[in-house]
Amino acid sequence: MTAQLDSFYPTRVAFGTLEEIHRAAANALSADVLDFVEGGAGKEITLRENRTAFDRWRILPEPMSGVGTPSTRTELLGLPLETPILTAPFGGDALYHPDGHLAVTRAAQARGALSIAPEAGSYSYQQVRAAAPGAARIAQIHPFAHAALVAERVTRLGFEALCVTVDCPVGGFRTRNMGNRFDPDQRHFAGNLTGEDGAPGVAEVFGQLLKRGGVVWDWAELATVAREFELPWIAKGILTPAAAERALDIGASALVVSNHGGRQVDPAPASLDMLPAIRAAAGPRVPILLDSGIRTGSDIYLALALGADAVIIGRAAIYGLAAAGQPGVDRVLELLTEELRTLMILSGAATIADIDRDRILRAAA
Repeated sequence: MTAQLDSFYPTRVAFGTLEEIHRAAANALSADVLDFVEGGAGKEITLRENRTAFDRWRILPEPMSGVGTPSTRTELLGLPLETPILTAPFGGDALYHPDGHLAVTRAAQARGALSIAPEAGSYSYQQVRAAAPGAARIAQIHPFAHAALVAERVTRLGFEALCVTVDCPVGGFRTRNMGNRFDPDQRHFAGNLTGEDGAPGVAEVFGQLLKRGGVVWDWAELATVAREFELPWIAKGILTPAAAERALDIGASALVVSNHGGRQVDPAPASLDMLPAIRAAAGPRVPILLDSGIRTGSDIYLALALGADAVIIGRAAIYGLAAAGQPGVDRVLELLTEELRTLMILSGAATIADIDRDRILRAAA
């Protein structure tokens, strides 16, 4: 036992930077799986824009601010967060590490983050919830015909909010996967194929995502089903003010500004670029999360300054998972939070609420 621990645990300590974790993940994954993680749709313009959008902003230092111990605590829909980070509901998680979202959720709980349990994951909602109930409090669902049944099921399991992915009626035109003839074992996506109670799972969902056509819902159909939800729901995949207004009109309690990590429409605007307009359309009280492109603590700071209440990390969490399982994800969360806290000290922000538009500057063209 001691030899096993000695060979594994130091891996976590050895990661000095997020870039080291990325390199370790790249070495651990096969080339086709790495392309599945890192690739985007089309010519990958959106994928690149998600990162370069952050380069267009600067954080303003505040010397002698007197801030020495800033607080990164906040909340989302009444759910407490020690750090303004949620992990994304990425599917196929056992492709990256055998423990998949069990490891991700446990790491999130240890760091006071939240973890969104995926519908097309390797483990069931019930397994992810049981692994770390303090973090697994939001469940992802897709707006297809079985949505009401799945919503009822996750409510019984104790989840406290739903994350409805509205931007993925089909998978995007992902050329890296096509070039690789990528054909993963479908069992990695079938943790919810049937529930322990025999309820429908993702059979229809995953089949739908593989098609270029078929039954695709509109806002009116989602509105009809959403009226039956017992839990508050978050609309994930909002990229325009008009979409934000439609989601809020039919009952969404929060929004995720996201272009699905550049994996759906290409070319599309960067999520960060659309955040201020969506914040303006939604108003100051609606919780908004920023997804797509988050890789550093400074990215989180800029997202908060431009109107987000918290962020969602997908690829960064996958890199930690692939590099070292739960300790790898834990280290990702630790490094992101520590960089954010350092920048708060240097810019004079004592709390998350202090991080606003006045603390950043648009870079000169």
